[in-house]
Amino acid sequence: WAWKENRVKKMKQCIDLMMVIIPFEQAFFKNRWNWDVAYVGHPLMDAIGQYKASENEENLDPILSNATKPLVALLPGSRKQEILAKLPIMLEVSRLFPDHQFVVAKAPGLDAGFYHQLLQAYPNVSALSNQTYALLSRARSALVTSGTATLETALFQVPEVVCYKGSPISYAIAKRILKIKYISLVNLIMDREVVKELIQDELTVENLSKSLGSLLQDSQRQAQLKADYALLLEKLSAEGAPSDKAASTLLAFMGVKTS
Repeated sequence: WAWKENRVKKMKQCIDLMMVIIPFEQAFFKNRWNWDVAYVGHPLMDAIGQYKASENEENLDPILSNATKPLVALLPGSRKQEILAKLPIMLEVSRLFPDHQFVVAKAPGLDAGFYHQLLQAYPNVSALSNQTYALLSRARSALVTSGTATLETALFQVPEVVCYKGSPISYAIAKRILKIKYISLVNLIMDREVVKELIQDELTVENLSKSLGSLLQDSQRQAQLKADYALLLEKLSAEGAPSDKAASTLLAFMGVKTS
C-alpha cells in the first residue's frame, strides 16, 4: 500500500489467501483493488503480551533496576546510517534534561565500539542491549526513529516523538513515490497526528527538545496521548491472539475442521 502499489495486480494473480496485520489494509485492498483480504491483528500484540506475562526482574539490567531519575528511551534505529543521522541529535537533547536519565536501546549486530564513539561525550547517557521492552516498560517518554518501534512504543503506553532524517536525495525520492500522510505506524493507523513527527529538516535539537518537554511536563498532552493509545489498542485488537487468528483463518481456508 506504500511502495510500488501496482504490485497488487501480480499479487492478486499469485496469492489465494492474503492476511494483513494493519487495520486499514483490509479496507484499502477492498476499496482500491476489490480484493477481500483477512485482518488477523498485529503480531506485536502477541510479542508484547508474551513479554509482559513473562517479565522477570531478576534479569533486569542494573541501568534500569538502579535508575534514580525518570527514564527517557532513545530508539535511534537498527542501521548505522540511520543511527548516525538521528542519534547525535537525540544525544544533544539529553543535555537539556539533566533531571532525566537517557538510555539508548542498542541494535543487535552492531559492535559496542560503534556506540562508544557516539556516547563518550555524554556521560549522562547509558546504553542497553537486548532489553528494549524492559526499557519501554519503565520509560517516562521516548525518542523513536520511524518504523515498527513507533508502534511498539505506543503499545507500551510511552509518550513518544517520532524522528526521521535521511539523505536529501533519498528523502526527495521517497516523498515523490510514497502516497502517505504520515511516517509513523501510530499516525497511519489512527489516520491523524497522535504522536509528533519531526521529519528531515524539522528534526533539530531545538524542535526535539521542545516536543520532549511537552511530553514530560504537559499533563493535558499526556492525558490525550493515553486516550489515543487506548483507541489504537482497540483498533489493533482482533478476536483472539493474532497468531491464533492467523492459524484459524488459514485452516478455514484449507477446509480443515477444528474442534
